[in-house]
Amino acid sequence: MEAFGAWWEGLSTILKIYWGIAVPFTLFFVLQLIMSFLGAESPDDLPDAEIEADHGIPFQFLTLKNLVGFFTIFAWTGIACIEAGYSDTTSLIVAVIAGLLMMSLMAGLFYMMARSGADGTMKISSAIGQTGEVYLTIQPKRGGLGKIQVKVSGSLRTLDAMTDDEEPLATGQLVHVIQIVNDNILLVTSK
Repeated sequence: MEAFGAWWEGLSTILKIYWGIAVPFTLFFVLQLIMSFLGAESPDDLPDAEIEADHGIPFQFLTLKNLVGFFTIFAWTGIACIEAGYSDTTSLIVAVIAGLLMMSLMAGLFYMMARSGADGTMKISSAIGQTGEVYLTIQPKRGGLGKIQVKVSGSLRTLDAMTDDEEPLATGQLVHVIQIVNDNILLVTSK
């Protein structure tokens, strides 16, 4: 512990500031990285409301992740500049530029990832025109609901269905989706 005390006392004020920033922010940065790999969400990723007209802010520069990235890179760049013999002013300018570049890079990456992702919402209207297979028998002339399995929005779904056909549609029979009834029931016909 004496070696640490001697090392710390030997540092200039600016290096003490840089090291005081570098250590906690690096630990927090590593913790965020580990949580990201494990699938944990940070408060930045949680939605605050489900409003249909709310499209969010497409490009967020000031987020917790970006600030952690800024201070981590800022401090380590400052330490590197001082150790390389640059003046305090030069090291501060270079460290701020490096931190801002890191923030810009992270904000840009998160923006691009957000734009590339699918929303995962099933659009039942995309089932129209698709071919499906009867899962539970469908009664003729809209006499009762059955179920079909059909690919909707890239996923195989089991959905309620009815038919206007004269004969019941038996399990395993191929059907064609022709319409959506009551916003969530598929109208099908035999194929």
